[in-house]
Amino acid sequence: MSEQPQQPHQAPGYGYPNQPPGAYPPPPGGAYPPPPGAYPPPPGGAYPPPPGMMADPNAPYGYDPYGRPYSDKSKIVAGVLQLTLGTLGIGRFYIGHVGIGLAQLFTCGGFGIWSLVDGILLLTGNDTTDSQGRILRG
Repeated sequence: MSEQPQQPHQAPGYGYPNQPPGAYPPPPGGAYPPPPGAYPPPPGGAYPPPPGMMADPNAPYGYDPYGRPYSDKSKIVAGVLQLTLGTLGIGRFYIGHVGIGLAQLFTCGGFGIWSLVDGILLLTGNDTTDSQGRILRG
């Protein structure tokens, strides 16, 4: 039987034979230049979104499954505010319904009953809107 020649100790699959470790350091700045014949990267380092994929300024938080825009207000925050400070109408002031907020403020939240029911409806409802007609986020 013939014995195989002694190889230098190196982990299998890494580098090329007879290549000293660290022979090719990464380029300065951490970026590799584009391959020959390729387009250079755009200025600013980011590509613009493809056509038709721009964000809608009327719905910065997206749309619900029925195509209605989401609000920047949360129904959980509105419901908890209404349950805790509902006698002052704070939950309705938060979502922009100033008229209902004033009515709750002047009636002490309908003696507490109106504010309790309103807080539960704000937490469980799926069609509550803010003052701009957008659906509250969950």
